[in-house]
Amino acid sequence: MAGVGKLLKTAQKMQRSIEALQAELESRELEVTAAGGAVKVKVSVAGSFKELYLDPEFLKEGPTVVSGAVLSAIQEASKKAKDLNDSEMHKVTSAFQMPGVF
Repeated sequence: MAGVGKLLKTAQKMQRSIEALQAELESRELEVTAAGGAVKVKVSVAGSFKELYLDPEFLKEGPTVVSGAVLSAIQEASKKAKDLNDSEMHKVTSAFQMPGVF
């Protein structure tokens, strides 16, 4: 049963590492711009949207143009955050070798 104890300790250590990384990723932010900087979206690497900025002059462009630019910025921010989150999580989880489990 010594193998089970070692496996449990490794799993607990990995869980603590993941929890610490999740907290770090929530505090790290990405900024994405669209429409030449008229639209800015800030998102945490954990995926929480933090801020949306729209240049008042850009709002004169009309709803279709504005909504398209906002949607584009949100989609790009979401993808970048997910990709970075996945990459950072992979670094943590791949550091733990758990034969037969992962």
